[in-house]
Amino acid sequence: MPVYRIAGLNVLYEPKYEVLKQRSEKYIVDAEPDFKIGVKDSVIEEQYEFYKGKVSKASLEYLWVGSAFHSKLLEYNGFYLHSSTVVVDGMAYSFTAPCGTGKSTHTSLWLKLPLDAFIINDDKTVFRKIDGKYIAFGTPFSGKNDINVNTSAQLKGICIIEQSADNSIERMDIDAAVPLLISQTVRPTSAERTVMMCDFLDELLGEIPIYKLKCNTKIEAAELSYKTMSR
Repeated sequence: MPVYRIAGLNVLYEPKYEVLKQRSEKYIVDAEPDFKIGVKDSVIEEQYEFYKGKVSKASLEYLWVGSAFHSKLLEYNGFYLHSSTVVVDGMAYSFTAPCGTGKSTHTSLWLKLPLDAFIINDDKTVFRKIDGKYIAFGTPFSGKNDINVNTSAQLKGICIIEQSADNSIERMDIDAAVPLLISQTVRPTSAERTVMMCDFLDELLGEIPIYKLKCNTKIEAAELSYKTMSR
């Protein structure tokens, strides 16, 4: 059974369908696993019937294994955020918002600036605190477009996007930011793990600035967010 190095962790799972197998290939390593994840065939079958065949079994496996990985992260001082994250000069800038708001549209504008920039994960960025620093990771679990790079970068800032005709950006209060971030991740099912998640976010936001960006889809929006967040 293959082992994959994902977000600094050696993860054992065996893909049954090509979607998960292909997307995971560049993360494969020869190492002892830190933990094992997977999804039962019965769960895939139940979900396939629930969606009346509108979602393929391959997609369901990909989603459920990704969910299992994200659930384990709290045990390893980690957290995943529904976000598109761009890296410039070794620093990661993560943009989050509900689906359809324009996260990917905004980070794609950063790629048009005169910067050495790339998208490390376009949908589900993982953050872990390692040696006192918050690190953003690319992972195989990156949404329908499969935009990710098997690398990591130190997290510089997080930004919550809101559509607007005009561009503006400001620092957010931590108390206001926490519920918005929680709404963009998988919430734990137990009280103990919920406390772990809230403790992680409390520490993260005590060290990493968070912003509210109101923006349109013009290049000036990316210029504003980069200039502000990279200070």
